[in-house]
Amino acid sequence: MDDYMDHSSGEDSDGNDSEVEEYADKTYEELTGGKHSVKLSDVTFTCPFCTNKKKRDYQYQDLLQHATMVGKSDSKKRSVKEKASHLALVKYLEKDVMENTGPSQAKDNVDVDHLAEHDGDEMFVWPWKGIVVNLPIELKDGRYVGKSGSNLRDTLTTRGFNPTRVIPLWNFRGHSGSALVEFKKDWVGFNNAMSFEKAYDADHHGIRDWKVNKDDLKDEIYGWVARSDDYNATNVIGEHLRKIADLRTISDIMAEEDRKVDSLESNLKNINEVKKKQLEEMENQYVETEHSLKERIAEKDVLVQKYNEELKKIESGAREHIQKIFSDHLKTKQQLEDEKRKLELQGQELQKREANNEIEQKKLAEEIAQNAVRNSLLEKASDEQQKADESVMNLAEDQKREKEELHKKIIMLEKQLDSKHAVELEIEKLKGQLNVMKHIGEDDMETLKKVDEIQKNLREREEELDDLESLNQTLVVQERKSNDELQEARKELIEGLKELPKTAHIGVKRMGELENKPFIDAMKRKYDESEAEDRASELCSLWEEFLRDPNWHPFKVITVNGKSQRVIDENEEKLKGLKRNYGGEVYKAVATALTEINDYNPSGAYVTTELWNFNEGRRSTLKEGVMSLLEMWEMHKRRRNM
Repeated sequence: MDDYMDHSSGEDSDGNDSEVEEYADKTYEELTGGKHSVKLSDVTFTCPFCTNKKKRDYQYQDLLQHATMVGKSDSKKRSVKEKASHLALVKYLEKDVMENTGPSQAKDNVDVDHLAEHDGDEMFVWPWKGIVVNLPIELKDGRYVGKSGSNLRDTLTTRGFNPTRVIPLWNFRGHSGSALVEFKKDWVGFNNAMSFEKAYDADHHGIRDWKVNKDDLKDEIYGWVARSDDYNATNVIGEHLRKIADLRTISDIMAEEDRKVDSLESNLKNINEVKKKQLEEMENQYVETEHSLKERIAEKDVLVQKYNEELKKIESGAREHIQKIFSDHLKTKQQLEDEKRKLELQGQELQKREANNEIEQKKLAEEIAQNAVRNSLLEKASDEQQKADESVMNLAEDQKREKEELHKKIIMLEKQLDSKHAVELEIEKLKGQLNVMKHIGEDDMETLKKVDEIQKNLREREEELDDLESLNQTLVVQERKSNDELQEARKELIEGLKELPKTAHIGVKRMGELENKPFIDAMKRKYDESEAEDRASELCSLWEEFLRDPNWHPFKVITVNGKSQRVIDENEEKLKGLKRNYGGEVYKAVATALTEINDYNPSGAYVTTELWNFNEGRRSTLKEGVMSLLEMWEMHKRRRNM
């Protein structure tokens, strides 16, 4: 506010800061000593230094605003004494009256519900707008110029009005000396706007004072909240308000908020119902999955139990069979030994009868020869029996080893049962065949041969499946390798084409980059040449931040010819306001950048480079880029030869 009220380039003719401070301290002592009366009642106060004013009754906050505005004013119309006395009043109100009034009373004076003070059918400019007039301007080079709105915004913020922006208004002669003060669109913004109006009205610088003093203006600012009269006015204020705002009643705004709340509650209720149904479905799926898992576990337990029983039967049969072989072997061995002893006895008897006669000797020789042959045969039989013993032992070892291998194979098949349903069926089939073979044939070796044949077929099918999976993995790796090579070639081509002139029909385009020319053209229609470029740069930077914001999704899904498509939502609040305030070209630039980001980099939301066919407005193929690069090389070579 101080910068806006400084009209002169020299110092205040009435005094300096030391004089103001000295007189303020003296006046404060007079106030604390009771020389001046400030408090009229528990809720009303008066300014003892403005006795000639019509308004004498103030609430606490209004009087504090009035004293602050006068005390900090740099207007040459205000004397040192007047400013110092009001600064002393500010100190007295904040230090002495606040403590004596108490925190609850002070809070009631500060936090006022301005909404209750107005009729619901009263027409306000929406969103809430404040109007300030009689801003300091000066004539320079044939045009009126004034300061930007940021200083006034900061001053109003320090006073607790919290405006979002201050917009100076310009006409064909330059700065009009008026500005619009924008507040937030909620009820907090409404209270700030009404506090802003009451503060100026309390200092006799409201709209009524403006209308009375319009023909005899002083170098002081007047302010109020925009209503229907301001909206329908034919001056620069009315024209600007009709472009950027509407007229709404408080009842309409409250009704609209109620509708939004109802709609939100309805949407939340629907979402809750959907989530509830999804939860029920998930619970049902969980119950079904748990039941299925229990059944599978039970089936597996049954299979394991059957396997253990079958294994026990096989082991028992193998033990009985081996025991029988050993028993038969012992019997045969004992018979051979008995026969050998008999032959030895007969040989001894024949040797005793050798001397009897020659005939008997010949017979004895023949019998000895026969006995020798029989002994040789018996020795061979004994050797064969020994080999049979060894064969039986090897057979027992082989049977034990095959039993262990069979046990391992069945365990491996059980593991495959958990991962592959097809292998599970094969295992069931194998076990069924094992059971059938066990009941059909009693020969254990034949049964094991059948089992080996079945397992061989199973391994062949598994090897075929592994071969197919290996081939598929090889193809996937080759495809990824080829795709990576193409992507690398495309990146290298993009780097090579970056040096192409802008007139080439094949080149590199930055997808998602926001074009700034429409913003500059739009700002030139609102501001002068010197300020338009800065305004355009600020607005363009703001929308670039919106484009990079991952939480902003201005899209909707529509159905075209039975297919769902994701398109930009033109009724989204930000885009709608952009189109209304700055025109279709600016909106088109933002929409184009949004579409490019959504198509080419939706996850990263940042600018990417792409090989582009500018003649046809599409993504260029790798072949087109190579041909364009070759054409550029041929042209460069011809120029060099010339």
